[in-house]
Amino acid sequence: MSDNITPLASLSLTHVYYNPNDPLSHLCAFLALVPQALCVVYATLLWSTREAEVLLMFLGQLTCELINFVLKRLIKEERPKHVIITGGKGYGMPSSHAQFAVFWAVALGLFLMVRHRPPRSHIKKGQMQKEKAEKEEGEEGPALVDVPRRYKEGGLQAVNAHLEAYSHTPWSWAQRAVVSLAAGVVAVLVAWSRIYLGYHTPKQVLAGSAAGAVSAVAWFAVTYMMRETGLLAWGLEFPVARWLRIRDLVVEEDLCQAGWEKWEERRILALSKVKEKKRK
Repeated sequence: MSDNITPLASLSLTHVYYNPNDPLSHLCAFLALVPQALCVVYATLLWSTREAEVLLMFLGQLTCELINFVLKRLIKEERPKHVIITGGKGYGMPSSHAQFAVFWAVALGLFLMVRHRPPRSHIKKGQMQKEKAEKEEGEEGPALVDVPRRYKEGGLQAVNAHLEAYSHTPWSWAQRAVVSLAAGVVAVLVAWSRIYLGYHTPKQVLAGSAAGAVSAVAWFAVTYMMRETGLLAWGLEFPVARWLRIRDLVVEEDLCQAGWEKWEERRILALSKVKEKKRK
């Protein structure tokens, strides 16, 4: 009777071996879940924004994973021996976690530092907001370090106005560079965690990181050609793209600011109607 029982298998997508007595090992176990978390982020952004740029980046990420799948089966280099003993499966060269994380970091950095260029009208609007803030706050404009001073001067109402002016200012080159650098740090931590947990050798992680970076740059070039040749615009005219309301705005527009401005127009119009009714 017992001979007919099929042994159970585990779903290895989130199955990570770590040392429970080592805090760093525990942290690395969570870092191993970053690719899965990023897939959730991709899906959420696709559903909420319907942006072509997000879709292209996600397709590039999937292509990068396919490249990793092929490379592993061509190279056929095993993982470290102790991982195989504890249950690690599949080939180890190159590291898929490192390749995934580095592709994401480089692709995000290329978008923020190279591709994202708001139109002149938006820059002008942002510049006008900045100049207005500079008159009120000084030459540097609104900054988070000025919050205590603003609270002393006007209380919570002044702090709220200060934070609103700060949050509505378009990201500067330096701010975009900081975000790109932060993404790079996350990618490095993910890659390092694979070595620390013993799932990969340093050589396998370096190879995965290099493959991810090269794939990101190559995919950026492909999407650049798609835009320049009109292939992307042609694809957005397909019925399926229109049914799903896919648009291409984030390259030249701050979606949060654009949505906020539309909401402000609607809110002000509603308030004006209420005031007119009260006067009557």
